[in-house]
Amino acid sequence: MSGQPPPVPAPHADNGAMVPDGPIRMADVARLAGVSVATVSKVVNGRYGVAAATTGRVHEVIAELGYEPSLGARSLRSSRTGILGVLVAEFEPFSTQLLKGVSGAMAETDYELLAFAGATHGETVGWERRSLRRLGGTLLDGAIIVTPTMIEPGAAVPVIAVDPHTGSGDVPTVDSDNVGGARSAVEHLVELGHTRIGMIRGREDLESAHLREQGFRQAMAAAGLEVDETLLATGSYRSESAVGPARLLLDRRDRPTAVFAANDLMAIRTVEVARSLGLSVPEDLSVVGFDNVPESALAEPALTTVSQPLQEIGRTALSMLLTLLAGEELERTHVRLETRLVARASTAPPPALR
Repeated sequence: MSGQPPPVPAPHADNGAMVPDGPIRMADVARLAGVSVATVSKVVNGRYGVAAATTGRVHEVIAELGYEPSLGARSLRSSRTGILGVLVAEFEPFSTQLLKGVSGAMAETDYELLAFAGATHGETVGWERRSLRRLGGTLLDGAIIVTPTMIEPGAAVPVIAVDPHTGSGDVPTVDSDNVGGARSAVEHLVELGHTRIGMIRGREDLESAHLREQGFRQAMAAAGLEVDETLLATGSYRSESAVGPARLLLDRRDRPTAVFAANDLMAIRTVEVARSLGLSVPEDLSVVGFDNVPESALAEPALTTVSQPLQEIGRTALSMLLTLLAGEELERTHVRLETRLVARASTAPPPALR
């Protein structure tokens, strides 16, 4: 007796052929189905010239083995992979909501979805160009790129940009009414009685940041209020980027009674900074954000914000991409969706009016 357990017999298919215990290859399917590799390739790729009975047998073996064709091989054979990508710098609430919209709509198509976070080591510029070069044309049939900073003309695959950088060129785009949304945020604060209103701006290289500041200035002018340039500070849309600007605005004697932050993450962090300085929200300071990501309703206090239809933006971008992949022209190369103000507990009249 050697003390070693007896060898386990290799599994067999229904026809008695031995099933491989490693990665399943097309050659394994051919051997177990009793056909050539070329025949399996025809069946997998839906080509003509294979008898119905043979096609049925190949499909049975594929199901039995759990064989999945290589995406790379499929691309080489047909020039299409059946995969669409959503490329983001990083996964955060804004891009996650967009992704949900794309994913839900893709369930009605024959495509599969690849979500790819392309930025590395804090990279903010050029990540999408590198990602497209790596994935476009070999793994992806088309891509939706969220908040791109640069897209080269003549990309290897059709591309739709969401919330693009300034001067996006000829790339089809989807965004929301940033100007009108920001204007509604400031109008809300003015209606409550605020006259000293500050703003934490977004990323300077993104068109949305400029448009939201434009809406802020339009609302102030319409209310007959002069913009105090010392009450404008700049963040980057990241939560941590609001800490310095919020302290700059709030740690002063003549601080504003209200702050409009260019996105929810910065607004929520502004509330935290206010508390660290001994201020109460909204008793001492009103705060408004932009986006209406799920975290805004869960914040304490619940955040007043401008809601942009993030999932609808994702669905719209996918619809535009599918149109391009079908070889058709887009009715509009720039789609802008409406926003609306969602008033919650982070805004109230300024202390002097209570």
